[in-house]
Amino acid sequence: MSKYKKQSHVVYKCDYHIAWAPKYRYRILTGAVGKQVDEDIRKMSEWLGCEISELNVQADHIHVVVSIPPKISVSVYMGTIKGKLAIKLFKSYPMLKKKPYWGNHFWSRGYFVNTVGINEDMIKRYVKYQEEEERKEESNQQGFDFDLGI
Repeated sequence: MSKYKKQSHVVYKCDYHIAWAPKYRYRILTGAVGKQVDEDIRKMSEWLGCEISELNVQADHIHVVVSIPPKISVSVYMGTIKGKLAIKLFKSYPMLKKKPYWGNHFWSRGYFVNTVGINEDMIKRYVKYQEEEERKEESNQQGFDFDLGI
């Protein structure tokens, strides 16, 4: 995954770590179901214009590190992935609907998301450094002030 990505009017680096689980954290993402989930997340992400750098499908949850372009919100990405994947899984594996308390909901309602990138301390140091540099620049320019007589 390159450091920055480009679209027609934006250069960006929007990387996210996202995790979510099946309803009731059932250990259902194994074997053929797990393999299909992995493949479909990759295909849908590519279709949305997102780039996956890491994907880990565990028996009871999923972790993904994905670069999402600014034109797509994280909630749209997750809604698309979870919604389309649930429909496909229920069609491919009808026995999943037979769980007594599953209903038509495959995934838990929420998800975890965190940005991936420069840490907070580094950003604070950068901002402080920029402030110091600006002060130095202003003090250097004071020696060059002159009256234009306007």
